[in-house]
Amino acid sequence: MSEKSNVRELIVSTAARLFFSQGYHATGLSQIIKESKTPKGSLYHYFPHGKEELAHECIQKANEQILQKFEENFAAHDNTGDAIQRFIHDMADETEAAGFTGFLPFSFWAAVETSCISHQLRIACQGVFADWQQIITKHLLMDGIGEEKARETALLVISLMEGALIISLTNQDKQPLLTAADYLSVVAKNAKQTR
Repeated sequence: MSEKSNVRELIVSTAARLFFSQGYHATGLSQIIKESKTPKGSLYHYFPHGKEELAHECIQKANEQILQKFEENFAAHDNTGDAIQRFIHDMADETEAAGFTGFLPFSFWAAVETSCISHQLRIACQGVFADWQQIITKHLLMDGIGEEKARETALLVISLMEGALIISLTNQDKQPLLTAADYLSVVAKNAKQTR
């Protein structure tokens, strides 16, 4: 990797960490420059449209990482329910290891905080949730669940997962995530039998 792409990645990783730990509004470009130890000109060279463009890149990178984790879990398990349960258990362990600090649920910092101020970021967040729903739906379909039920179940998984993460962070306790994981595993396994 070239030195230039290293600088760009350093800016993005620093911005992502700050956006996830303290939110979009509380994160300034000067803080990103200071903490990434990169020249101010580099930030504006790679992100000429400033904070919004940088946040958009962070949303895309976070989505890529999460989709990769989903795929790894789906590949390692025989059914979608077990894969989702493991995915959320891993998230719970990472949250606890971080001391319940250091990141916010994707829905909080990106979707809620930025959707009112930026059409571009709201569209990017819609795309993230659509990608998550699509990948989960795809695997539920492979389990033999009908298309409509698979889409509904995928949306339920995302909603409960993000909600449980908010409660876990608020309570500084991973139990809400573990409870969600266990229930969602059952829901995914039984989706074929309902409706």
